[in-house]
Amino acid sequence: MELLFVALLGAVIGLAARYFLPGRSTQGSVLVPAIGTVAASALWVALTWLGLDWATGWIWWMSLVGTVVVSVVLNLVISRRRIHGDRRMLQRLANAASAA
Repeated sequence: MELLFVALLGAVIGLAARYFLPGRSTQGSVLVPAIGTVAASALWVALTWLGLDWATGWIWWMSLVGTVVVSVVLNLVISRRRIHGDRRMLQRLANAASAA
């Protein structure tokens, strides 16, 4: 049951990262919330396997702070790579059009 709550909080964190960080127009609307959901769930399961108890606050803090870090970093990286890739493609298309 706790994994369900963690996954839901991960989706909310991903949604917040999507709307509060730049580059929103370069991604699909579900990408960053899905990253947040997967990151929160994976961190929770990994910490559970390492022996942390769900009743302590540490597993919650570590999972949610880790989700914030993963969501923010991946959002920024994906946005920058997409913008850079779009510029390269536009330049290649402009060069091909001018050569023809």
